Amino acid sequence: METEHLREAPSRHASRSEELGRRVKFVRDDTFYIEVRRRVDEFCKSTGRRPRDCPRMYLKSAILLTVLAGSWALLVFFANAWWQALLLAVLVGFSIATIGFNIQHDGSHQAYSDHAWINKLASMTMDLIGASSYLWHWKHPVFHHTYANINGHDTDIDYGMVGRLTPHQPRRWMHRWQHFYLWPLYGIVMIKWKFFDDFKEVIRGRIAANHRIPRPKGWDLVTFFVGKAVFVSWIIIIPSFFHSVWVVLLFYVLIEAVLGITMSIVFLLAHMVEEADFPLPLAETGRIEKPWAIHQVETAVDYSRNSRVAAWLLGGLNFQIEHHLFPRYCHVNYPAISKIVEGTCREFGVKYGEFKTVRAGVASHFRFLRELGRPPESIAAE
Repeated sequence: METEHLREAPSRHASRSEELGRRVKFVRDDTFYIEVRRRVDEFCKSTGRRPRDCPRMYLKSAILLTVLAGSWALLVFFANAWWQALLLAVLVGFSIATIGFNIQHDGSHQAYSDHAWINKLASMTMDLIGASSYLWHWKHPVFHHTYANINGHDTDIDYGMVGRLTPHQPRRWMHRWQHFYLWPLYGIVMIKWKFFDDFKEVIRGRIAANHRIPRPKGWDLVTFFVGKAVFVSWIIIIPSFFHSVWVVLLFYVLIEAVLGITMSIVFLLAHMVEEADFPLPLAETGRIEKPWAIHQVETAVDYSRNSRVAAWLLGGLNFQIEHHLFPRYCHVNYPAISKIVEGTCREFGVKYGEFKTVRAGVASHFRFLRELGRPPESIAAE
């Protein structure tokens, strides 16, 4: 299936060199955003919902951390058959992902609590599971949430030459098969992220090609290195006292593969699908032709909104539209406010994208990769 917005942007939009050299602006019209915030705020007040410091979130965090600790202990100290170890390794990988989706993600957006130190602790679970909470702050709450799906600005849609993930990135010959080969690569992305990308970005003081960031100093730098040491200790060093190194490394790779595929699917279905928009700023003004809030809605897609299991495990990331409009709301509120957001979008003529199931989203992502990888001549022949 081919959709018009997956083709190259017309020449009136900024080229890559132009867009990297200017700050993106949005149309100044907050009418929609003011109204949807008013409705959601009123709903929460009338129902007694708290935007943050939700008791359910604290209970949920305790459960997720306990499951990770328990599955890790069973894997390291008690598993005595290969099938037991295999199942437990999968559970460890998925448990790490759920901590990232829920505890870390809310903390990084100051959505966990009204207290800054609690948000900081929640965010630092990213360091516990091997990546840097300091760098994540810049990559995700700052760059991704400000410039969602804008090529050259949103670092989440930049896979380098390996993958073509927007219609505005150059096509290379191997992209013809990216809808096949990217899936196994999703399984190793976390290893690269933790042991290569994080160190490179700290040394360079830069994320991707055009985003300079302040290098971590003081406690931020201490947290970076201590986090790496703690992660390597519990995931590799301690298990190596009880099992051969090659077995530990084998199961470590399996854990990271489960984590990488799970995280990739959850995040990619929310933005890198046929139904999402990929606008570029105008060359003359450097401006996106829509207000920021409408841009956030139309570059994101919800999925499995009716599944309580999905909402619980994925930290509300399947409510991506609500998350981009209300990033400082704890995700346990998203299912309740989604109908309000959807209704407001309909009233204002704003496109509200949704997949009924995860399967539908995966199929759309597959078609999206295939479409962007097609040779120009095959498109012209249609």
